[in-house]
Amino acid sequence: MGLAVLYSRALYGLDAPLVTVEVHIGAGLPGFTIVGLPELEVRESRDRVRSALLNTRFSFPSKRITVNLAPADLPKESGRFDLPIAIGILAASNQIPGDKLLRYEFAGELALSGELRPIRGALAMTLVASRDGRAFVLPLQNAGEAAIVKSASIYPAESLTQVCAHLAAIEAIPQFSGNLETAEIVYPDLSEVKGQAHAKRALEIAASGGHSILMVGPPGTGKSMLACCFPGILPKMTEEEALQSAAVQSLSGGFDPKNWGRRPFRSPHHTSSSAAMVGGGAHPRPGEISLAHCGVLFLDELPEFERAVLEALREPLETGKITISRALEQVDFPAKFQLIAAMNPCPCGYLGHKSGKCHCTPDQILRYRLKISGPFLDRIDMRIEMPSVSFEDLKGLAMGEASCIVRKRVEFARTTQIKRQKKTNSELGVKETECHCRPDGKGELLLRQAIGALNLSARAYHRVLRMARSIADLDQSPKITSGHVAEAIQYRRFDI
Repeated sequence: MGLAVLYSRALYGLDAPLVTVEVHIGAGLPGFTIVGLPELEVRESRDRVRSALLNTRFSFPSKRITVNLAPADLPKESGRFDLPIAIGILAASNQIPGDKLLRYEFAGELALSGELRPIRGALAMTLVASRDGRAFVLPLQNAGEAAIVKSASIYPAESLTQVCAHLAAIEAIPQFSGNLETAEIVYPDLSEVKGQAHAKRALEIAASGGHSILMVGPPGTGKSMLACCFPGILPKMTEEEALQSAAVQSLSGGFDPKNWGRRPFRSPHHTSSSAAMVGGGAHPRPGEISLAHCGVLFLDELPEFERAVLEALREPLETGKITISRALEQVDFPAKFQLIAAMNPCPCGYLGHKSGKCHCTPDQILRYRLKISGPFLDRIDMRIEMPSVSFEDLKGLAMGEASCIVRKRVEFARTTQIKRQKKTNSELGVKETECHCRPDGKGELLLRQAIGALNLSARAYHRVLRMARSIADLDQSPKITSGHVAEAIQYRRFDI
């Protein structure tokens, strides 16, 4: 009987700190104790590990077993520690050799039969393990996800017996070398939307500069359909963006390797809580805004969301991240998303409709619109009104521009921005805005008049300049002219 030491990983936001699993088997009354701030899921591993060892024909020591998960002040949760604890007990009881343990990191949940079940966060853990120069032993179902990290050495296993045979040099587990299988990325096409040329132009500008947008119009005008088409006109994800997005998806256990490189499109229901939107829990997990990282967050029926939920989006819209604080930990999640919102102009939805069937009173309309606060609305770059589609547009056979054509212009504008300032226009700070978004004389005069007429705030002023810069980039113009400023102003004129 003795001591075994091996490594695993915890999850702390997007980070995966190292956990040293120390297993000691000594004299005394039989017992099985786990220390090191384990949560209930980890404490329950005692029963899973005991049954798994017995069902795989190993002996369970009738001694005092102490498992320490260090560091002691880091909370440990999830069943991913089942495999390292079981391996540690076998090594400490001399049932398998322990001389190779420090070359690997282990993670996996054990079934009572000894089979390995998939875990969440495999991508984040593999990424850090590869940087530390150790191979990773994990369930077979997580191998495709972990293989995204090209520098990682991955040994996928189906059972505890297979891992033990590998460590005992009886039957080696082949290192995973499968290619990443990705499905063809297909989005709804913009050409399928009849009419709404003004809204399509606004979405193109929003995509080119990373701007948020609010669409207001009666039911059936194409707001939701345009939002679904929006990811199709965004530039293709870079390697870094795809890896960040996949890592966040992995934390929630919902990442499919086949979706590698696909822009996330999240459309939470209007009954979603603040915790569901921004993330939370005793051990914080990412919410909808983080799951939409590098993609699109679509909020349909915007006024129907609880006010507290919308107010929680104010900081992430500005900073591109969310910080969740708890008594024992504070974690940061990325939240760099593009907000696409849609709403009706009144409770019944038909205010201003040519049918004239809206009977909402001014008081009802005011209460409906006041559900959206001024500070939140001020953070939305673009607001457009979408009228009902005419019969001529609906029956017309002519198709609008395809998404692939619009995406080429958007990609050119994005490339221009990255070369000029290393970021999109929506991410520019105040000094950067004054440097890169300075309009010509006529444009400055027009903007001065608009500030007085529309009572634009300082935030709105800078957002108009960034929009004008995006419009100029689409026109391949190095200068911001009065025409670019005028078009940018019209997207701030509409006031709900």
